[in-house]
Amino acid sequence: MFYRQMGMIPKKRHTQFRKEDGTLFREQVMGTKGFSGVQSILYHHHMPTEIAEASIYKKCAIEYEEDSALRHRHFRTAAFQEKGDVVQGRHYLLGNDDLLISVVHPTEPMDYYYRNGDADEMFFVHYGSGTLETMFGNITYQQGDYVYIPIGTIYRVIPNEGESKFLVIESNSEITTPRRYRNEYGQLLEHSPFCERDFRTPEMLVSHEEKGKYTVLTKSRQYLHKHVFNHHPFDVVGWDGHLYPWAFNIADFEPITGRIHQPPPVHQTFEGHNFVICSFVPRLYDYHPEAIPAPYYHSNVNSDEVLYYVKGNFMSRKGVEIGSVTLHPSGIPHGPHPGKTEGSIGKKETLELAVMIDTFRPLRAVKGVSLLEDEQYMYGWVEGKA
Repeated sequence: MFYRQMGMIPKKRHTQFRKEDGTLFREQVMGTKGFSGVQSILYHHHMPTEIAEASIYKKCAIEYEEDSALRHRHFRTAAFQEKGDVVQGRHYLLGNDDLLISVVHPTEPMDYYYRNGDADEMFFVHYGSGTLETMFGNITYQQGDYVYIPIGTIYRVIPNEGESKFLVIESNSEITTPRRYRNEYGQLLEHSPFCERDFRTPEMLVSHEEKGKYTVLTKSRQYLHKHVFNHHPFDVVGWDGHLYPWAFNIADFEPITGRIHQPPPVHQTFEGHNFVICSFVPRLYDYHPEAIPAPYYHSNVNSDEVLYYVKGNFMSRKGVEIGSVTLHPSGIPHGPHPGKTEGSIGKKETLELAVMIDTFRPLRAVKGVSLLEDEQYMYGWVEGKA
């Protein structure tokens, strides 16, 4: 992401930066890939290593289903109604060594602080609004937002009143904009479907100097660890750099269209190691006089395809609903349900809204997710059964 500065920082990094009483602020370099990736430098009232108590809170290892027949799968996440906070209320669906995918109804504010020590996190806000409080400052979120939180960031989510639902991606690699849309300096190019203006960075840095007992739950090595601080974890007085949380709304993604059907990469919005995230948004259909707007049947070459259905009538599917998650695994082809190809001819636009995650290593279903499954989905391409 582009360079950003908030709060108070010294003129030069790694030099003395003192409070009014003459004591030093504590400098923390927070970066990725050792010291060769993106980074920011934060300045704290207290040492970020000052932890009064460390203990294991609970195990959080993911257990997967036993292997079963290769098939297309459909999970109706609307059936998942449990409420909770944004961390401990997650209902995990799919995962592999690169990422985890879950849904959550974050209707309760967190009464603790949290950091993911294993992964970058991205929330897609299906509906609801609230505030993401972080050590870098606060971001207000709303329906349709992608909210990015870098690995190691201490945060908590305070939802507003009313219902909320997030799709959550935990990535064991950095989540970035697609490389093909950035020039050698990292700036987004003119043909990118979005630009830097569309990204919302922390709006307000709220620095706390007070002391007391503050619990931070840290996810790492298949456990939640409880760390008790003797000071408020949001004690940052200033920071600068390229690493920080941000938000991007799916409504600001400008779709790429053409005379004939465009392949899924035109919908790509973000990427991580071995996966991409795509946005299917309202758009005009193809305008060749003999165009077929529905996608052609295709094999997922070395990738599993996950679709989360947000809104509208998805052009190539029958039987899905708002909140549905479909998994089309590599190894077998997929495409429009019967009648959808013919039905798309002559249509001018689609009002569908969906998030797609393509992974380049196979996904596994988490134990218990079959309780949400439409077991007949695999057979929906048989004429007369869709």
